[in-house]
Order: sequence, then C-alpha cells, then structure tokens
Amino acid sequence: MKILLDSHAFFWWTVDHPNLSRAARGAIEDPDNEVLVSAVVAWEMATKVRLGRRNDARSIVASFEEVVTRNGFLPLSTSVRHARTAGLLACSHADPFERILAAQANLEEVPLVTADSAFKVLKTQVIW
Repeated sequence: MKILLDSHAFFWWTVDHPNLSRAARGAIEDPDNEVLVSAVVAWEMATKVRLGRRNDARSIVASFEEVVTRNGFLPLSTSVRHARTAGLLACSHADPFERILAAQANLEEVPLVTADSAFKVLKTQVIW
C-alpha cells in the first residue's frame, strides 16, 4: 500500500515525536508500505521556518531531500493535475497546503497520514 505523509506527520516521524499516533507509526514502519512525501511538505515546512513558526524544523528543511531518502521515503511531485484539482475542491477550506495534499491523496488514491481533522471536509481517506 502507498501512503502520503502530512507535514506534521513527516516532522514527527523525523524527530521521533511522541505525538505520532500508534496507527501512523505502524503504517510508516510497515515494510510493505511505500511512504510518499509531497513537495508540498517541503514548501509548507520551509514557509513555516521562514516565518519563524517552525524553527525546530530548520535542519530538516535544509537537508529535506536527504531526510526523505535516508528514511526510505519517495518524493511526490506536485503536478498541474494536482494543482487544478486542489483549486476546484468544492469546500470553503482555504489552506493551500492542505488543499494540495488532499488533491494528491485523492488523485493518487492513497490515504493521508495526518492528525488534522480538516481533511474530513476535504473528503480524504486518513490514517491516524
């Protein structure tokens, strides 16, 4: 099975944070799963570092590609199809990062590993 990590799930996995749920940790650890990390995660984390809201992620952002590879994860690019679908999602949810992640999860037919309840509104399958 393929799974897609939300930004906080990727961060919590990387720093071994206790907030990562047992189900999320199990899905990431499962050797039968392919773990995808979207380019959107890099964008969101870098934005939060730049704004001073995620200084604890500065080293992860600085070596993002290496962190993804070292963990055995696969990068997922953002395509025109993902962007168009995110823009057309029929809901009032405004966060562009979450809209793109929802579009990617839905189009790629993969569950999103996230604790964020906003993805219910975006009709995204979630593991948490």
